[in-house]
Amino acid sequence: MFQSFEASSNPDQGPPRLAALRVAMADLGLDGFIIPRADAHQGEYVAPCDARLEWLTGFTGSAGFCVALVGRAGVFVDGRYRVQVKTQVALSDFTPVDWPEVTLSDWLIDALPAGGVIGYNPWLHTIDEIDRARALLTPKGITLRPGPNLIDPLWSERPSAPAATFSVYPLSHAGVAHTDKMARLAADLRKSGQVAAVITLPDSIAWLLNIRGADIDRNPVPQAFALLNSDGTCDLFCRPGKAVALGDHLGTGVRVHPDTEFLPAVSALTGSVRIDPKTCPDIVVSALAKASVARDGDPCVLPKARKNPTEIAGMRAAHLRDAAAMVRFLHWLDDTAPKGGLTEIDVVTALEGFRRQSNALLDISFETICGAGEHGAIMHYRVTDGSNRAVNPGDLLVVDSGGQYLDGTTDITRTIAIGPVGVDERACYTRVLQGMIAISRARFPKGVAGQHLDTLARFPLWSAGMDFDHGTGHGVGVYLCVHEGPQRISRLSDVPLDPGMILSNEPGYYRNGAFGIRIENLIVVRDAPPLPGGDAHRQMRDFETLTYVPLDRRLIDLSLLSGPEKDWIDSYHALTLTLVGPLVDGSDLDWLVAVCAPL
Repeated sequence: MFQSFEASSNPDQGPPRLAALRVAMADLGLDGFIIPRADAHQGEYVAPCDARLEWLTGFTGSAGFCVALVGRAGVFVDGRYRVQVKTQVALSDFTPVDWPEVTLSDWLIDALPAGGVIGYNPWLHTIDEIDRARALLTPKGITLRPGPNLIDPLWSERPSAPAATFSVYPLSHAGVAHTDKMARLAADLRKSGQVAAVITLPDSIAWLLNIRGADIDRNPVPQAFALLNSDGTCDLFCRPGKAVALGDHLGTGVRVHPDTEFLPAVSALTGSVRIDPKTCPDIVVSALAKASVARDGDPCVLPKARKNPTEIAGMRAAHLRDAAAMVRFLHWLDDTAPKGGLTEIDVVTALEGFRRQSNALLDISFETICGAGEHGAIMHYRVTDGSNRAVNPGDLLVVDSGGQYLDGTTDITRTIAIGPVGVDERACYTRVLQGMIAISRARFPKGVAGQHLDTLARFPLWSAGMDFDHGTGHGVGVYLCVHEGPQRISRLSDVPLDPGMILSNEPGYYRNGAFGIRIENLIVVRDAPPLPGGDAHRQMRDFETLTYVPLDRRLIDLSLLSGPEKDWIDSYHALTLTLVGPLVDGSDLDWLVAVCAPL
């Protein structure tokens, strides 16, 4: 069975649960309560036991939150989910709110009079999130009150917490020993006069200690907390038994404690303690009563983002392995789809099967997005038994997928023509492709951030009065989360792009009710060689492409392309044939040769 994308058929979901929450609010004297899509670790992804937003509202997207008041309830979602949310929540009781255009504070100030009290659970919101809201609400007489989690006592069939044990991530893939990572970061703490850093992000802990977990579907991260100490040691807090399979990997420099001891350990700290207000739960700052709080970034985030040579080599290998599977899949699709009878679920199942043929796939890296026709316009559409649609001639088919391999994480999107398509669809596809090429060819000085490059991907669409409502690219981990910060290609990202950072390059276009288009490769930032006549003193960057899978030539309108853009496509296809050709054979190789021919 495919995970539900539609509003739940459970008669208890939605209005009855909202009514029960309002009773609990009244018992505590609250005028409202905030229900985020978050857990205590503040990562992007949550385990089923932490899917409180979905339990209450039915909304399954990866970002958003609900504010339940006595007389109204808003479900805040960004541009990726504005179509989806309307199909999943009871619109009679929940009102979708366009976020971040409408902020939490704006909405509450409009909805509540002075004297209003809003409850929140301090484990489930970051320090920054609460500080920003409180600064705007307090002058209006609205109080944010920390308190108990009101959802869990109502959730009678709440799933158990994940029980899988942690595993060792081999040094042959990590590239740097965890003891060396701890020593390097501890030296930075000492330099800043800090005695410890509080780390709550699961992927930061995974990277720091060279471990992995199975606590979050599709993301091999361990749910844990950590204190990195300035003497180079680390205290790891997790549920009992979770670390038993690590054996002697952690060594004497890492002490393992039950997760229930995390907050008492934080409370006992003295001196200057580093916390990341963007990722640390609000309850931590309250616990640091004996310490002075140094608000700074998670010390693991940037070193993790700047991949070392071993990690980059692993990602190259994983992407070529994945590309071979994609070639077999696309060949199969070209042969099968025109005959009719395929559905979206058939496509998803077949693609995972091709990936598993390598015997190296450990998991898919996220639930495959496979949308035909109008479903392609729903950016994060996931097919279900109820929504499963035939793949018909004339459709555009958007397939966004990826794999988790021990040496790397992949994420690729291709839009495929199922038979002849219209002139408009080809023009839109070509404009999206032009944006992807512009990012691929970008050359930029040291210090440039994703917000400076985002316009390159959008300009061909803007020129035609079009745009897309998601970022152009996100960071990607190495056998970790397919979405990894802090680097992004987005108008919101001011993080400089440094060598070793891996990003997606995925502009798109979505026409509601008609079709969607997205093209995605992964790229890695590198130092660019100097050019004749250029500034000899100026450090420049560019991108190395990691993904080599053919583009659908049938969708390219050559009349819209410049000479350099045509040259880029021909070079990309030639390199695809060179790199991936040796990994396929027979009719798959014949197909690859044909689709990689020069324009």
